[in-house]
Amino acid sequence: MSGAATPSELPGEGVPNAQKSSWATFLKSIASFSGDLSSLTAPPFILSPISLTEFPAYWCERPGLFSAIADAKTEKDRSIAVLKWFISTLKGQYTSRNEKLGSEKKPLNPVLGELFYGNWPDIGGRGQTHLVVEQVSHHPPITAYYICNPSKGLALQGHSAQKTSFSGGSIIVKQIGHAILTVDLEGGGKEEFLITLPRLRIDGLWYGSPYIELSETSYIQSSSGWLSTIEYKGKGYFSGRSHSFKAILTGPGSTTPVKKYEGVWHEVSKDLDTGEVFTDVTSPKEEVTVGPVEEMDDFESRKLWQHVARGIREGDYETASREKSKIENDQRQRRRDEQAAGTTWEKRHFVHIPSDPVYERLAKLFNGAPPTEDTYVFQHNHPKTPSIRAA
Repeated sequence: MSGAATPSELPGEGVPNAQKSSWATFLKSIASFSGDLSSLTAPPFILSPISLTEFPAYWCERPGLFSAIADAKTEKDRSIAVLKWFISTLKGQYTSRNEKLGSEKKPLNPVLGELFYGNWPDIGGRGQTHLVVEQVSHHPPITAYYICNPSKGLALQGHSAQKTSFSGGSIIVKQIGHAILTVDLEGGGKEEFLITLPRLRIDGLWYGSPYIELSETSYIQSSSGWLSTIEYKGKGYFSGRSHSFKAILTGPGSTTPVKKYEGVWHEVSKDLDTGEVFTDVTSPKEEVTVGPVEEMDDFESRKLWQHVARGIREGDYETASREKSKIENDQRQRRRDEQAAGTTWEKRHFVHIPSDPVYERLAKLFNGAPPTEDTYVFQHNHPKTPSIRAA
């Protein structure tokens, strides 16, 4: 598999010798487990040094493509620009850890109230992009995020959660949640895009070298009526290549494709009408900029998990496990204290809304399922993250 770690052909070959016993036990546990697999404890060698609260940064690791959405002049061109940006985020979200860490790793499970802040600076007039992330629920784990580029009039608000199960030797992940991209228009109006999330399949478990494939279909529905439909397939389908996709763009009230795209989302895709390159993510991505750890809030991810992350990176799994247990035990005590006092944890940056009216309105346009979803609304109360012009 080009561009991502490929599992070895021998069972367990990707597992360190010292970890083979725990890996075998883990495989047996997930094969017989009934319920949500996220509650299972993974062997240390498969843990990532990165908390799940950092994952929303993957939405904007090509900030130039995000900024370019605002430069499109027509509804059609904006939908194409949004699709191009979205496809270009998939490599960072789903295969970058394979390249950096050798195989897919289980991210650190965030604590309730965990925070992550970052930005991408203004380079070449693209505007500065800001990021705020908060872990708004622990059972089930839900991460809320807000990304904005005020000078370009762009804002992305969303949340994500996962339901996991085991089937046919793979872990199946149903992503729950959605994102709404809002674009301020020159004439004073705004255009909104509903972005749904693909399903995941984690393969390579038998070999100890897990990797992610995307499956089924996701959608990007514009309030102008334009719809992008993205179909994902793995090896053995369209081209026999991993990470393959096909996308079509249809106009308002039509099912006839106006544009067609095809390729692999972790490398290059093409416009099938012109033969020109549509997305190319083989160049280096731009990591999010964060402040010094010593200046961070105690609940910011990189400060909270710093000793655990160091242990994982250095292969000192005993230290990583001990420090991880400290954090988890502290969280359990906080919940017990709250229960005794009759209080609950208060979210810092987001307010929960049982039904998202934007989701409901846009999902109707393509018969999206489910017909309604909840959402977490950013309160524009982080001083380094100004709201967009319309807010």
